[in-house]
Amino acid sequence: MNGSIDANHNWNIVGHEWAVELLRRGLQNGRSRHAYLFTGSSSVGKMTLAQTFAMALNCESEDIAGRPCRKCRSCRAIVKGSDPDLILARADESGRLKIDAVREVMRLLALKPYASRFRVAVLEDFDHVLPQAQDALLKTLEEPAEHAVLLLLAGSTEGILSTIRSRTQIIPLRPLPLELVKDHLIGRGAQEDHADLIARLSSGRIGWALAALDDETLLASRAAYLDLLREVLRGGRVDRLKTAEQLSRKLARDKGQLRATLDIWQTYWRDLLLECYETPVKPCNSDRKDEIRALALRVNPAQALHALNATRRTVRALETNANVRLVLDVLFLEYPGLE
Repeated sequence: MNGSIDANHNWNIVGHEWAVELLRRGLQNGRSRHAYLFTGSSSVGKMTLAQTFAMALNCESEDIAGRPCRKCRSCRAIVKGSDPDLILARADESGRLKIDAVREVMRLLALKPYASRFRVAVLEDFDHVLPQAQDALLKTLEEPAEHAVLLLLAGSTEGILSTIRSRTQIIPLRPLPLELVKDHLIGRGAQEDHADLIARLSSGRIGWALAALDDETLLASRAAYLDLLREVLRGGRVDRLKTAEQLSRKLARDKGQLRATLDIWQTYWRDLLLECYETPVKPCNSDRKDEIRALALRVNPAQALHALNATRRTVRALETNANVRLVLDVLFLEYPGLE
């Protein structure tokens, strides 16, 4: 190898070029680390990058610069989700990865690979893992096996023990420029207006944008939850509390969906705040601009900001063991519209 990096590679990652380049150079120079921490917002591309990196680590192509080739046995097995040397660990219904699950991943990671160069473990939402469970990784990080590679995915480094942060290479992934997301969606066959709407709703999260393009139910669900927010604002105290009860029954066991709903509402309140100040910035929810404009005539900027901050506090409360019904009660009573 001559040390150069071939631009025509097969990583197929949209954006995040610097991260791809860093990982590829490590591979080509034989300096890949045993542990990485990929951070960034949900659906920004962490899992895709981690799985592609795992594919490159175990690719059987003799051309290191061309890895992953996406044609060899190992690459095809990872694409199919059937590679025994790739260990994926996700949170359970509680929204957390428990200590027993972490210990099991570490046990599997310590075993010799079945058929590949490395055993690779990917732990998702690691910032939601309790400190006691995080401690289960320390021995592996301090004395890593030659064949083991650990990839941690997290929203941020907050909540992750300093002893773990110091032993991993941190790869912070940022939201992509909206024009880049839009252009990629158009390249995938989307109409310009539709691509523009999805790009704005994605807030630069390419994974969410691609999912919304391929799955119409995502946009349908988003529309339904915006309609629900509109009904909350129109209702009185009793109506709001009834809605909080209904929503908590529906989503109490699916905090991920509840967080996604609150994220949608945050974009709506941000759009309303921009409209209150009559800024020229195009709203994220561009298909709701008339509705937002009408609401801005009844809600002042202080109320819009208060609603946005209340929604953010509720998102943070869901990271704890707070009662879902109670936090929704409080949230809906803080929203403007009540006398």
